[in-house]
Amino acid sequence: MKTWFLHHRQAVTATLRQMFSTPLASLFTLFAIGITLSLPTSMMVILNNATEIAATLPNPNEISVYMDEHSNGEKLKHQLSTLPNVASTQFIPKQMALAKIGQQLNLGQLINDLPKNPLPDAWIITPVSNDSVSIKRLVTQLQKLPDVDLVQADHVWSQRLDALLKLGRDMLLLLAGILAIALIAITSNTIRLQISTRHAEIEVSQLIGATDRYIRRPFLYFGVMQGLLGGIIAWLIVFTCIQLLMPQFLALGKLYDTNLSIHTLTLTDSLLLLTLSAAMGWIGAYFAVSRSLANIKKFA
Repeated sequence: MKTWFLHHRQAVTATLRQMFSTPLASLFTLFAIGITLSLPTSMMVILNNATEIAATLPNPNEISVYMDEHSNGEKLKHQLSTLPNVASTQFIPKQMALAKIGQQLNLGQLINDLPKNPLPDAWIITPVSNDSVSIKRLVTQLQKLPDVDLVQADHVWSQRLDALLKLGRDMLLLLAGILAIALIAITSNTIRLQISTRHAEIEVSQLIGATDRYIRRPFLYFGVMQGLLGGIIAWLIVFTCIQLLMPQFLALGKLYDTNLSIHTLTLTDSLLLLTLSAAMGWIGAYFAVSRSLANIKKFA
């Protein structure tokens, strides 16, 4: 066990020595990895924030039923209670609706000067099933009621928003897959360059009995460290961009009278980013070393 720890400590030391021996080249490679990883990470942050904002919006499957001016509210309430897909109903008097609009838009004096309330009484219907077909069927039933003037359902824009978020997630997975291959290629190419400069050393190590695992170990550590440091740089890039954009989002939220802000990566997201970046560095190094060792044995 002591020998095992000694070998791994030597591999880590050799890896750090190799990085510090070429600081400029290592720095450029790390920034290339960091920028590559920051693209899907930024997209993930945007999607997470968009999903969170969408969750705070009013229930998109609610149906607004506007009553006719001469309709009977009690009669309509009884008719609504008999419909099969109605979970709950809420009556909104036109006086309350007008007062709420005046409060939100700061039009109190203008509303008080109106000769007549232009708004109708309304019912807010929450359906039992959020299925599109069921909602459309309920809308059709509501439109046929004699005391109803207008029925407005907002489920269409909700479905469009869900479709856009799903498209964004699919695009994120596709982009992450493509950039993961690019990251593995970057790491693999860096490792191959190192192996080419240490070709003679590797051949001597094989002649004195060094196993492939022993030869491969420092290169694997190099790939893991390179990927891990690139992931840290990606995290810093995303965090810095969010901090720079935060004042603009807060100002935009104030214009719409809402608390609009961007949330950065969570602890789980950060650990996932670092784990995946280190894993991709390891994969790139493993394939590069295995291929190079096979070629050395072939021509030995």
